[in-house]
Amino acid sequence: MGADQHIDWSGENWTELAASTLDWWRNAGVDVVVGDEPVNWLKQNNLPPADLASATHADPVGRLSSSVAAPSAAMPATLAEFVTWRAGKDAPDAAWSGEPIDATGPADAALMVLVDCPERGDRDQLLGGETGKLFDNMLRAIGLTRGDVLLASVCVRRPTIGRVPRDLEQRLGEVTRHHLSLAAPANLLVLGDAATRAVLSTNVASARERLHAFNHKDGTSTRVVASHHPRVLLDRPACKAEAWKDLILLNEGLRK
Repeated sequence: MGADQHIDWSGENWTELAASTLDWWRNAGVDVVVGDEPVNWLKQNNLPPADLASATHADPVGRLSSSVAAPSAAMPATLAEFVTWRAGKDAPDAAWSGEPIDATGPADAALMVLVDCPERGDRDQLLGGETGKLFDNMLRAIGLTRGDVLLASVCVRRPTIGRVPRDLEQRLGEVTRHHLSLAAPANLLVLGDAATRAVLSTNVASARERLHAFNHKDGTSTRVVASHHPRVLLDRPACKAEAWKDLILLNEGLRK
């Protein structure tokens, strides 16, 4: 029971896995486990659309705020076609330098994770270096690996300024929401202000501490939780406690 129930302790690296999990809890200032009841963090959302009631971003903590998938012009209608288009010459960031870094993980993953852009030095996948190590520890702390989640970014190339340009933010947000509509995961974790704005049209500080619903045209919804980007956690370790609370919120939403 408790937070480690989904972790496979039978492999050869169980000591490293245990240390990683405990280090994350310790750094986050956690002194209790998520709960005493077994929890399936990745179960599909079975709530009827009526239960994912449309509330505003100003709703109290614990309520679901609603974002609706808006029509997207001139973008592919299937996920496979979108992936090809996203790395091609017609994408908003196609003229930027560097090779595009595609989303990784199962296309039908129950959990999608969204960040702003590739890190400096990223080559074959998002979130490399120390930022990636922390991200991997976050996943291990909830019993997951990169192979369990669909990891994507608002920009597939790294902007020269290292953040999403304001003049392209609206268009990149449309592209991101279209990607989310095609992937239609049961759950989405948005990390950082740019990723949060792309999906929820607000920043992390305003979006944290409550669940949001991204509604799809077929009547289904994706549960969305916003949290700090791992690079922020490296710069400001005190925020790790808030990040842990966000993971607990994700867990609580999945239990409903």
